[in-house]
Amino acid sequence: MQELLVDIEDLDELYRCYMPYLKNGGLFVRTNMRFEMGHSLALKVTLPDALEDDVITGKVTWITPQGAQSSNPPGIGVSFIDDKTNLNAKIEKLLGTMLNSGNPTYTM
Repeated sequence: MQELLVDIEDLDELYRCYMPYLKNGGLFVRTNMRFEMGHSLALKVTLPDALEDDVITGKVTWITPQGAQSSNPPGIGVSFIDDKTNLNAKIEKLLGTMLNSGNPTYTM
């Protein structure tokens, strides 16, 4: 299974990448690589201030192509499938009240 490294440096970036409207959560991953909808892959995620990575499997549920009309970077949205490390809960805890802000994200 293909693995992508996702290094999220700060909470603002985490907010812009997080996809809370997906049933089990998900992340937008900046990449110029091409993926098909439904493609399964593993993400090795480093959250801000985390001491170790979380590895999670997911599938592509969103694609922002290079040169999209929005000002968003190219990449893919990956919905979490196998969240053994409770990554979704960790993200929601880190973001806290930011989840209620109306700030734009890379997806919606």
